[in-house]
Amino acid sequence: MIMNSVIFREYDIRGVYNTDFDKKFAFTLARAFITYLRKKTGQVNPRVTLGYDARVSGPEVVEEMANGFKASGAHVVRLGMITSPVSYFSTFTVDGVVGGIMVTGSHNPPDHNGFKISFNKTTIHGDEIKELERIINRKDFADGNGSEETIDILTPYVERYKKEFAPLKDKFKDFPVVVDCGNGAAGTVVRRMYEAAGLNPVILFEQPDGRFPNHHPDPTVEKNLSILKTEVAKHKAKVGIGFDGDADRIGLIDDTGRFILGDEMMAVMAYDIIRENPGAKIIGDVKCSDRMFDFIKKHGGEPIMWKTGHSLIKNKVKEVSAPFGGEMSGHVFYADRNYGYDDALYAGLRVIEILAKTGKTIPELLKDLPPAFCTPEIRIDTTEEKKYAIVTALKERFAVKSPDYSANLLDGIRVSFKDGWGLARASNTQPVLVLRFESTSEAGLNRIRREFETIVEPMLGHAITDSH
Repeated sequence: MIMNSVIFREYDIRGVYNTDFDKKFAFTLARAFITYLRKKTGQVNPRVTLGYDARVSGPEVVEEMANGFKASGAHVVRLGMITSPVSYFSTFTVDGVVGGIMVTGSHNPPDHNGFKISFNKTTIHGDEIKELERIINRKDFADGNGSEETIDILTPYVERYKKEFAPLKDKFKDFPVVVDCGNGAAGTVVRRMYEAAGLNPVILFEQPDGRFPNHHPDPTVEKNLSILKTEVAKHKAKVGIGFDGDADRIGLIDDTGRFILGDEMMAVMAYDIIRENPGAKIIGDVKCSDRMFDFIKKHGGEPIMWKTGHSLIKNKVKEVSAPFGGEMSGHVFYADRNYGYDDALYAGLRVIEILAKTGKTIPELLKDLPPAFCTPEIRIDTTEEKKYAIVTALKERFAVKSPDYSANLLDGIRVSFKDGWGLARASNTQPVLVLRFESTSEAGLNRIRREFETIVEPMLGHAITDSH
């Protein structure tokens, strides 16, 4: 069995298939998860759901997982190829289910795969994931004689949102929208879902293909949406919507062809929520800009900054009863009218609803968002060891108290200056260092960047660029 301990990350398990883990590991992880569930619930034969995205390795991994579940006495509810949000949906709607595993490489390259793990109605993270590793290392597995069934989860999922958006059918009927599935799992359901809501979308790269032949499936990187930009202009669409490999991340192109940053997108969504729920708590991660948090406060919301990570934001939304939260990386969480998890297809419908109901464009909705000089999320490929070493070095640099800045160590290090801020954090999903900078002036932006770059670049051994 191949099991590189680095795959056990903060909020999921992920790595390069047949390098960091193999199908024998999938079998063993399944057994560990059922052992974990039996201890948590006291159930000898827990019911769990199992789905997978478009990765080429998905079917092989899923077979081993199903066998591992049954070897530990579980009843497996197979969902087939689905999005991660549909996997989460199953934990809310399938009778008797106490957990589930979604086999997905998310937005990572084609040779990656991984596991998003739900217990009851939330995804586990942190020490709960490490507990699965400990169970595997102890070989402490429950035994049993399990069973399985296959269900159609997509029909109830589509029907759920058909009902929600039924009152908007007339407004949606002639609304021009282009969506880009990126050959990911969104293609399994987006046409049914959007047409059921009354739309007639132009759909790009709908056929799931785990080789991702047209572009990398990460809609938060602007170059991946270049074809979507062209199609938005061609069809005179009000918005272009992109999805990542498992459709829990969303990216937007406005009607002018401009790429909308994650925190700008959240501002549009949050403003709509606050209009209906004055004083609402809105969660944003540490990568979001000060201007977004200020925008939320100005319009009557209560902004809360929290750690990056889909499980961490999701749990914070639940903890403080926030109707909405999100991350710079395109994960957005609607508890308002929905279940509080990250579903990019649903978020896309909410964006279309906002545009259709207000009759405004995205630039018009953002006109009150103060201009700023900022970078996108800068993701630098490095090593697991180096990404943490660089963050540690920056913490040491800014540990010295100064009237010129203050340091927030909530997640990595975010340093606030009088005219802007800079962030450095280690990605929890890849060997990547994440940076972001913002200022009220170009000179300020360059100065803040240099404060970080003088430490980061020598440790990387090369200059930092804004492209990934």
